[in-house]
Amino acid sequence: MPRRSAPSDRSKRPLGAARLDELALAYVARFATSRAKLTRYLARKVRESEWMDDVDAMTACEAVADRMERLRYLDDRQYAAMRAGAMTRRGLGVRRVKAQLYVDGIAEADSSEAIEAAEGAATSAAIDFARRRRFGPFAAGAIEDPKLRERQIAAFLRAGHSMAIARRILAVPPGDDAALAALDDAAGLD
Repeated sequence: MPRRSAPSDRSKRPLGAARLDELALAYVARFATSRAKLTRYLARKVRESEWMDDVDAMTACEAVADRMERLRYLDDRQYAAMRAGAMTRRGLGVRRVKAQLYVDGIAEADSSEAIEAAEGAATSAAIDFARRRRFGPFAAGAIEDPKLRERQIAAFLRAGHSMAIARRILAVPPGDDAALAALDDAAGLD
């Protein structure tokens, strides 16, 4: 017969500014993060706990985030460049990069360089995506089924690539490395 565990103590634990600072330090030590993500994490910890200090809890969260920025544990511009680079190396497109940076709370001023770099690598990222998924020039054979071609285009779009890039890559016949190289070279000239 399975043993039942004792009911957990769901009472809220006390939390103050000093403990909030410790939580923030542990979070930035473990994760690459943005200011907005750290602030959301701290706000969640405040909601889950009983606030014990005289200072307003959200003001304390902002003060901790300011301190982490001053100590250079947070840098939204650097985070945006790292996140965008990782996403494009995984074969994701510009739209997905923009959406993720928006969700991560990165301001437009901090994300502009990262988005520009992702736009410059858009064709290479789409080719990498096609290679991973074995689409177009990386397929075992030519695709004759229009529904399968539509599904492949839809996969490109979900990955954040433009319709134009998806169509150009899927138009390259399987095994035509010269056409694929020309496509990648032409993108470098744009």
